[in-house]
Amino acid sequence: MTDYRLINLCANKDCQIIPERTERIGVDTEFMRERTYYAKLCLLQVSTNSEIICIDPLGSSQTDVLLPNQFWQEITQFEWVLHAARQDLEIVYETSNLLPHDVFDTQIAAALLGFPAQVGYAKLVSDLFNVELDKAYTRADWSKRPLSKPLLKYAAEDVHYLLPAYEQLVARLKSAGRLDWAIEDSRNLLDVSLYKSDPSTAVERLKGARTMQGKSWAAAARLASWREREAIRTNRPRQWVLSDRLLLKIAALLPNSMKTLASVDGLPEKTVQWAGKDLLQIIEHAETDQLRYEGPRRPDEKGKAILKEMQQKVKVTAQNLKLAPELIAPKKELSAAVTGNRKSRVFCGWRQKIIGNQLLELLEGS
Repeated sequence: MTDYRLINLCANKDCQIIPERTERIGVDTEFMRERTYYAKLCLLQVSTNSEIICIDPLGSSQTDVLLPNQFWQEITQFEWVLHAARQDLEIVYETSNLLPHDVFDTQIAAALLGFPAQVGYAKLVSDLFNVELDKAYTRADWSKRPLSKPLLKYAAEDVHYLLPAYEQLVARLKSAGRLDWAIEDSRNLLDVSLYKSDPSTAVERLKGARTMQGKSWAAAARLASWREREAIRTNRPRQWVLSDRLLLKIAALLPNSMKTLASVDGLPEKTVQWAGKDLLQIIEHAETDQLRYEGPRRPDEKGKAILKEMQQKVKVTAQNLKLAPELIAPKKELSAAVTGNRKSRVFCGWRQKIIGNQLLELLEGS
């Protein structure tokens, strides 16, 4: 049985959570997001070298409770060790408008040692400690109160091995000369722009939009921005406002009247009623926007040849380092570089040293 201390911040707003002289803590979150745009933080688990603390931010009414700023100021002063940290950090930032002063991601660290790029926490714990974690509560409703003892045990186990894993991974990274790589990639997660919603770039997350051109692309971009703003305004999931499938269908068909909009296969009548005028206006504006809304550029035949050569160089480098090629430079980023976007991670930091400069020479010589 994993021991833990449960604290409900509704009743203990002024208590000191983390023992003094702590330098580093393991952190995980449990949350609910199925019915909202913003995640609802339901539990925060923290491990120190001496104990595990489950911090309950909800009262018995199961409603959202604003955690005191004093709590967040205290807990973010430490270095956090997390596994697959981005989602946890997003939830923390949305809840507190703060991020920890430093972070170490054990998934990133493990990948730099040759583990699968997206290795799960349970698999990592199994490989490092020969311990099989119980995953029975993966889809539990964490907003329900009271939290059962088996559920809290499960939550506590999710941080129980974080600090021991940190120690093992750091030792191996030092031996391999890659500790700085893991620190660099982990600290990149502290860029607050990663966690701020920007409706103007919503189309970049829309699968299928890359194949569109002209007015349809402009319509897809405007519709995606509108949907993002509506999801934020109503705190509903994007797909509840308008599904990807319907958004792309509207952008492709470009209906110009309520009648033609209502005839779009699968579009609910209630959506036409409450949003129809907005959708038609967006499509009308797309007519003049199509020159400003330029779809993603694709490599021409020469660019495709360069892209293939870049991929081969990345593949060889990855094989020599015994790493997954996508960890060094995904194809999407290489393709963007060929068409002029040089903001990829491969052109800075440790990646630039091992392969980025070679790729730049190839691009500049083309």
